[in-house]
Amino acid sequence: MNYSNRKKAILLLEDGTIFEGKSIGIDGTAFGEICYNTGMTGYQEIFTDPSYYGQMMLSTNAHIGNYGVNEDEIESDSIKISGLVCRNFSFNYSRDSATDSLENYFEKQNLIAISDVDTRAVVRYIRDKGAMNSVISTDVDNLENLKKQLADQPTMDGLELASKVSTKEPYIVGDSNAKFKIAALDIGIKKNIIRNLVKRDCQVKVFPYNASFEDLQSFNPDGYFLSNGPGDPTPLVDAQKVAQEIIKRDLPLFGICLGHQVIALANGITTYKMHNGHRGINHPVKNLITGKGEITSQNHGFVVDADSLQKNKDFELTHIHLNDDTVAGMRMKSKNCFSVQYHPEASPGPHDSSYLFDEFIENMKK
Repeated sequence: MNYSNRKKAILLLEDGTIFEGKSIGIDGTAFGEICYNTGMTGYQEIFTDPSYYGQMMLSTNAHIGNYGVNEDEIESDSIKISGLVCRNFSFNYSRDSATDSLENYFEKQNLIAISDVDTRAVVRYIRDKGAMNSVISTDVDNLENLKKQLADQPTMDGLELASKVSTKEPYIVGDSNAKFKIAALDIGIKKNIIRNLVKRDCQVKVFPYNASFEDLQSFNPDGYFLSNGPGDPTPLVDAQKVAQEIIKRDLPLFGICLGHQVIALANGITTYKMHNGHRGINHPVKNLITGKGEITSQNHGFVVDADSLQKNKDFELTHIHLNDDTVAGMRMKSKNCFSVQYHPEASPGPHDSSYLFDEFIENMKK
């Protein structure tokens, strides 16, 4: 294609605000809740993270696509973001280990993306106004119709999305002779979480989002895991029941991100939708048990309510986000259960928090 003569495209927010840009080549229209990620690298892992299902991703990094894609750097079987908004899109890439260009990767999966957008202006706008639904489109002459379609989009508040990304059938990863067996509830699980467990001599059986405690128990596991995932945790009633049954029996339980929120709700602790979520690979967290700081990878638009957590005498706050003092981790005082709001498996991001997987292993040894 003639890259210098690309089609006009727009980003339209639900309050009517319009930002202009250019299509990267795929014509069409895509809807999603606009959010931004501050990571400088790891775009392919971000695009394939199931937690981003239903999100219109805006990258604050100025260049996207410059190192291409590699088939080993995926967190699920397909792109999960609903669309991409960026400043500069690199049609050419320069990395020896790349297997393809990002442009071809998008074309194969029919992902609509627009570039040449003033992303700094968009971030400043939604940082002030809060997360909202949006549409990107090459159909720039049909604005009124786009506005009508956008008005019909459901809000993320109350939206159940785990069923859209969860496995349909259980599957097993890891050596059958592994020391530990883990039953993992897939409400949007990332591949690198499974890799981290397998690396620690675990065999992991991954179950669909609507599996019962009895389904998970049938694997005769040493520990139970509740995964990350997209959407609002409140509608995930089945997953909350699973968490309740595991906790009732005092079995080792570890939750990450959406799984962490599910554990909270299962114990009467409330969650809420944030004005703007935490999305990036440089978020500072303090471990209140050790006093140490961690730089973490984060991706969430909902969070556990700190006041509600404090009122529950069975739980204690273990980690806080240092930017806004929101809940970043918790554990039960008399049960074998702990969880964090962020991503210790990183991918992308720093590995400061990988010790949490070791803690889970120690909990199973006990």
